[in-house]
Amino acid sequence: MSNDVLTVQNVSKTFLPTIIALESASLGVKAGEVHCLLGANGAGKSTLLKIIAGAFRPTEGRLVLEGRPVELRNPAEASRLGISMIYQELDLVPQLTVEQNLFLGHAPGKFGLINRKDRRKRASEALKRVGANFTPDVRVETLSVANQQLTAIARSLTMDAKIIIMDEPSASLNETELKSVFEVIRDLVKHGVAIVYVSHRLGELREIGDRVTVLRGGRTIGTYEIADTSDEALVTAIIGKERSLVERKERKPVTGEVALHVNRLRGAEGLDITGLEVRWGEVVGLTGLNGSGRTSFLKALFGAHHFEGEIMLDDERFHPRHSADAIRRGLGLVPENRKTEGLILHAPIYKNATLPSMRESWLTRHSFQKQRTIPVLKSLSTKYGKPEQAVVQLSGGNQQKVVLAKWIINGARVLLLDEPSRGLDIGAKADLYDLVDKLAEDGAAVIVASSELEELYAACDAIWVFHEGRNIGRYDPFVTDRDTILRATILGEHHV
Repeated sequence: MSNDVLTVQNVSKTFLPTIIALESASLGVKAGEVHCLLGANGAGKSTLLKIIAGAFRPTEGRLVLEGRPVELRNPAEASRLGISMIYQELDLVPQLTVEQNLFLGHAPGKFGLINRKDRRKRASEALKRVGANFTPDVRVETLSVANQQLTAIARSLTMDAKIIIMDEPSASLNETELKSVFEVIRDLVKHGVAIVYVSHRLGELREIGDRVTVLRGGRTIGTYEIADTSDEALVTAIIGKERSLVERKERKPVTGEVALHVNRLRGAEGLDITGLEVRWGEVVGLTGLNGSGRTSFLKALFGAHHFEGEIMLDDERFHPRHSADAIRRGLGLVPENRKTEGLILHAPIYKNATLPSMRESWLTRHSFQKQRTIPVLKSLSTKYGKPEQAVVQLSGGNQQKVVLAKWIINGARVLLLDEPSRGLDIGAKADLYDLVDKLAEDGAAVIVASSELEELYAACDAIWVFHEGRNIGRYDPFVTDRDTILRATILGEHHV
């Protein structure tokens, strides 16, 4: 008899009319283990997680919880049975206090009256257990992303969760913050809690995980002991064929004229960028710790943040007052948060993909918009049903591709990519950077901001290190080793 606290047995999920998201997928999770879940975009990870969390009901198959078959009709029922899910985009209420968020929907009390003293006591205990250094009465919107993550974990503890699902918890955390979350996870598993952990970072999984289950095409490929399985074997399982991680390629020397010259750019929160140039046909990376100013810089260039300074674009003065100015001058921004800033989630895919290019032609035929959309989505290896499908139905990685597609269709000459690979699997990351390389070869100027130095090192002609709002050093990855760049990132000192 299995000693799994949770067993997923041959679960399938079909979305009408013919989209098969899962096909006889299985998973076994033991109490007191960190069980990792890997798979390419569209492999079925999100669907499987939502079935476990009660958000979806399976078409076939069953769930067994602590030896008993269960039918989860909604997330509240899953929560009552001890299953808690922490989404990548945290589902906290920013305007409420931490204490209110911890007990939202399950506050202690009787006859509809909340026992505030008991709630406060239990909130303090949960926060202490996750090592939080903030009080229960602070408003969530004032917390850092890392502390919001701890709040979400603490909320799971107030529900007496036996199984906590963490969907890409490291996506918005720096290395120090992630280590703190890992300490909390280790403490939870010591007390018998099972963690289902989703991430695309193999090094991260090796640090925190015990076993890993790989999904591909909606099916379970296998479950592996992480310590006994090589990266190459996991990559092969994920994508179904030999495919390396993003590797540095031989790149042609950049010979184009200067496309964008930032002589000086000063903005909010100490942003002060000087002497940054990008040439036509060049890919320039921006690296730095969270809060280093990369996102603020890109948004300023795109006209979304006010700034003062002197910028030249194609030898002409450039100072966008709003995003429409930047778009007219040929800029396109792929934002860090695609769902709130890059997409109209409930609009069709083709509408999202052609939104900038159709901004002055609202009467353009739908058929023409689809004709422009389909080839670009195909070139990006986007997985979707039909162009009329609402973009909210796509996986996170495929949503990101739609965001990128709209600027390709619009003919943007300067592309600003903010964490473009976040939420993408290994194969999709390789596709993304192949596309970036092709765009540069076709003459575009590309700036890529990423917390993944390995990716920048592989894909960029030059890398700028940002630290506390300043660009402190430019490095040539052909002649500079990664440790030098990493040292500059951490210490905020330029090393040659």
